[in-house]
Amino acid sequence: MPAFHKGPFIQVRGLDNRFGDHVVHRDLDLDIHRGEILGLVGGSGSGKTILVRSILGLHQPQGGEILFNGHDLLKEPPRKRLQYQRQWGMLFQRGALFSGLTVLENVELPMREHLELSPEICAELARLKIHLAGLPPYAGQQYPSELSGGMVKRAALARALALEPEVLFLDEPTSGLDPIAANSFDNLIQYLQDALQLTVVIVTHDLYTLANVCHRLAVIVDGQVVAGTLEELRQHPDPWIRSYFHGPRMEALLRTV
Repeated sequence: MPAFHKGPFIQVRGLDNRFGDHVVHRDLDLDIHRGEILGLVGGSGSGKTILVRSILGLHQPQGGEILFNGHDLLKEPPRKRLQYQRQWGMLFQRGALFSGLTVLENVELPMREHLELSPEICAELARLKIHLAGLPPYAGQQYPSELSGGMVKRAALARALALEPEVLFLDEPTSGLDPIAANSFDNLIQYLQDALQLTVVIVTHDLYTLANVCHRLAVIVDGQVVAGTLEELRQHPDPWIRSYFHGPRMEALLRTV
């Protein structure tokens, strides 16, 4: 597994998210290191998606800082914040592709919105991203409804790569996939992270992905984050963390690796 550079790249400091009286995050801190694959874990309702949406600027938290290369995105003017956010790609859990557009058109869309390129160059770059995502060339002319679940994930990945991001966020990328397709997708993420020098954040419950793909894990418990390697988290005294990383499924998995 490729090494990553320890040190701040994306920093979340003192993040507060609440909905009425319901506190989701309370004074949450998180460091994301350049070049790492970070697995984001937590129980149902722990706020994994809200944390990612806060970092991406899709949700306004009640307090805290989100620093990207030292710049507090919550304090930057909208135009400047958008410049930083263009360096991030997002794969949503169900793909979120536009059903009325072909795969090629879906991948072209971010380029047409944000880059001053000719239609011919956009199409050529989109075909390259489709290839990088492991799809055959003919998939570009298909609509999302004509694709299998695994192909939809790859098409959404191709779109997430459209603007050549530095950081890639993946929300449950292997959910709903059979074991062969899930393993293939894991291998693709590792290959792309290494080849493109990406920083990758994966929201996932897939124990194989957590154990074999991620450099570090960040667990949301009681509104805050506990981060470390799998080995470090298996030694953590928190009851939820111990039950998660010492459960029978994880123990069975670790016996096979």
